[in-house]
Formats: sequence, C-alpha cells, structure tokens
Amino acid sequence: MTEELPEYDLTLYPDPLLRKPAEPVTSFDEGLTALAAGMLERMHASNGVGLAAPQVGLRTRVLVMNPTGEEGDDRVLVNPEILERTGAETSYEEGCLSFPGVYAEVRRPDHCKVRFFSVDGEEHEEEFTGFTSRVIQHEFDHLEGVLLVDRMSPADKVRNKHVLQDLVARYQERRKREESPA
Repeated sequence: MTEELPEYDLTLYPDPLLRKPAEPVTSFDEGLTALAAGMLERMHASNGVGLAAPQVGLRTRVLVMNPTGEEGDDRVLVNPEILERTGAETSYEEGCLSFPGVYAEVRRPDHCKVRFFSVDGEEHEEEFTGFTSRVIQHEFDHLEGVLLVDRMSPADKVRNKHVLQDLVARYQERRKREESPA
C-alpha cells in the first residue's frame, strides 16, 4: 500500500498569504516529511524547478527544488538562511508558479551561501552558484514575503500588465464566490 501524500494547490498572486513571512519549522517529524514530498509532487506536476511553502498556502519555512530537472536531484531546504550573496549580478528571465504566464528579467548575485536543515533536522551549510543559486534566492524571497512583481523593472511591469490584472481579477472572483452564501 502506498502512503497518500498531501495534495497541494498553488497559491496565486495576489493572495495576501504570499506577502506574509513564513514561520520557522520547529518539528522535524513525519508531517514535515509528508509536506516536503507533497511540495515536490506539486512542483513536478507544475513543471517547476522550485517551490516554497507559501506558494501552497502554508506559512512554513520550507523550500523544495530541482534545478536540473533530473530524477534524483530533488532538494529540500528547511529553515534556510542566506548567509551571503556574492559574485557578479546577472540578469535572467524568471517565471513563478504563483504568477502563471508572467516572466521578468531579474538581477541576482551568481553565488549564495546557505545554512539550512534537512527534513530529519540535520544542519547543513552549502555554497550554490549559477542557476541553482538563482532558484534558491527566488524561493527564499517567497519565505520572506517578497514576490516576482517586487523584482520587476518598470518595463516588465508594463509588459506583464494584462496578465497581472487578469490574476487580480481571478483572485477577486474566487474571493466573491467563497464569501457568497451557498
């Protein structure tokens, strides 16, 4: 018998939960393991390379990633702290699962040093470069309540204006349906 994983829906912009900083994990137990597995499943099902807990409606300091897309390269970082960001700042077009259809050029340092825990509570400190560093910094932003729209240039905001307006309208419609008596 296979264990049932939690099923997570993506939390989309402009849901206010995405703006709230995530809370540290304090219990390294089966619930955390199930959360990480469910987040990885959602990330893969959505064709993403990274996902932070706020993006599935949870204010928990957990991010998952697989920058290579290769089987076996899944990573889970619990309570990550970026200790330093160094190297040349490079610009790269980023997308985000909480902003479907939105892409923007974002400048980030090429290197980051991170302290984090694994799901079993073991502390790690690692240095990441290139695309992996970018994925971590993007997902770490989510844990801090910083969104892709905050990193956009004015030109990218104009370019994505209609998609952003559509996301806001869909969110408002969903809220109306949830609030109206059945």
